[in-house]
Amino acid sequence: MKNFDHIELTSADISTLWTAYQSDTLAICGLKFFLTHVEDEEIESLLADALVQTEQQVEALTNFFNKGGYPVPKGFSGQDVDLSAPRLFSDKLYLEYILNMTIFTLTTYSMSLSVAERKDVIDYFSESLKTANDLHKKSKELAKEKGVYIRTPQIPKPKQVDFVKKQSFLAGWFADKRPLIGVEITNLVFNAKRNALGQAIITGFSQVAKSKEVRSFFEKGQDISGKHVEVFASILHAENLHNGALLMTSEVTDSTVSPFSDKFMMTLVTMLIASGIGQYGVSMAASPRHDIGAHYTRLIAETAKYSNEGANILIDNGWMEQPPMAADRKELAK
Repeated sequence: MKNFDHIELTSADISTLWTAYQSDTLAICGLKFFLTHVEDEEIESLLADALVQTEQQVEALTNFFNKGGYPVPKGFSGQDVDLSAPRLFSDKLYLEYILNMTIFTLTTYSMSLSVAERKDVIDYFSESLKTANDLHKKSKELAKEKGVYIRTPQIPKPKQVDFVKKQSFLAGWFADKRPLIGVEITNLVFNAKRNALGQAIITGFSQVAKSKEVRSFFEKGQDISGKHVEVFASILHAENLHNGALLMTSEVTDSTVSPFSDKFMMTLVTMLIASGIGQYGVSMAASPRHDIGAHYTRLIAETAKYSNEGANILIDNGWMEQPPMAADRKELAK
């Protein structure tokens, strides 16, 4: 690879690298703790592979910051995880978590690749995407083998190509409501599964958080994610379709000893919330039926309000690391 040190990192380059460092150092803490308790050998192997890959990525990211003359972000470290703490989640939840985090990584890294400008940054995210894709395929196939992966419902095979003939295709109220199309079903099932996993994670965090304020925040999140699962399930059940999501709170142990810092848990949950809002937006755009769009609009507003509450907690406690930002010209002028 050619030397690109003479070309300064752009705002797109440095912001994507900074974000990747935050998520990767957070992931390392989680993976190390999971590996102290995992019993299933195949899931253990998957977690170990993920840890090695993520540590290599953090090393490469650190190199970008050092060579570019940027301070290495604080991110997350051994101070944010207690490897001696009791198990908090089951092996099944570990597997579901890894699968969903690869989906999160594929989404964020593909966006990072699309906006990256310097060639070495483009190359980094291209390679990282390949790594994430391999891990995604492995985790999905392992979930199928373990019988924990729930497929979306099947729909009838059309006898011929057809075209929409009525404006009621877009409606979703009363008698005008048409059957769900495939992409609507896919997104409803996906969002139900994500919320079921999120509810389980937040349930565990609510048991072990040290701060009363943080515990209260997580308890509220339990209720929100549970209600969202019910919304998606009700739409699917009305069409006699299964929702693809099983409650996963039974995969949480009764431990009340925190393996993670409150900063770690708050940051992870706010990351999941941000990802959820983005997915809701994509789902709304892909759902022509107006009633489904109305559901997503309401759920986005509720989730955004909850996200803002989490951001305030992070800021009040000094846990939100400031990302790279433009110069404050007004302040400089003083």
